Amino acid sequence: MEKNFVEYMDLEIKSEENIRFVSPLVLAYIGDAVYEVYIREYILHKYGGNVNKLHKIATKFVKASAQAKIVHMLEKELNKEEWAIIKKGRNQKSGSVPKNANLTDYKYATGFEALIGYLYLLGNKKRIKEIIKKGIQVIEEVEQGGV
Repeated sequence: MEKNFVEYMDLEIKSEENIRFVSPLVLAYIGDAVYEVYIREYILHKYGGNVNKLHKIATKFVKASAQAKIVHMLEKELNKEEWAIIKKGRNQKSGSVPKNANLTDYKYATGFEALIGYLYLLGNKKRIKEIIKKGIQVIEEVEQGGV
């Protein structure tokens, strides 16, 4: 079996128990990057185009209001552990709020990113894919005037 990147770099993989104690803002830091890569890969394959076009499309998926919408639409589909991670991320005090986001959306977006980071560190890529797929469906429906 192929080593994951942490093993490849000869670092010790954190245990599930250790991951539970990682700061929610650190989880969000990782989750933001993971989510961004999945979204970029998706839009590249679905929409194509130049970098400027791809960036504009990606923004619709990664902005705080979109991530907050995903959290609210998927709330009933998340298990207790996942919802607890979102709440921990949501309740963290961050240094600043982007000028184009309201505070409530930004907090839920931080919770969403914390969940993605948590699942990533656990190695649960299957669940990440399920959540992101549903999230993409939510945002595309909103963009088409559905919700």
